[in-house]
Amino acid sequence: MTVEIGYALVSGGFLGGVAFGVVVAPLLVWSPSGSAKSVLVEAGCAVGGLVALAWVVRVLVRFDRERRLGD
Repeated sequence: MTVEIGYALVSGGFLGGVAFGVVVAPLLVWSPSGSAKSVLVEAGCAVGGLVALAWVVRVLVRFDRERRLGD
């Protein structure tokens, strides 16, 4: 594994976790019913996963583009 792949995975995981936390944060302030709670958690998982995936793809595509232009 290269440094760029490691950076992309670690930073993507961190940003995905932050996105999950932002979506699920209302659960810390209010105590919604069971269905609203599960919707927020599921939405947080979906948003966090999409943010992480988008970040990893963005970093790796940018690295590949810079590598090709540098040669």
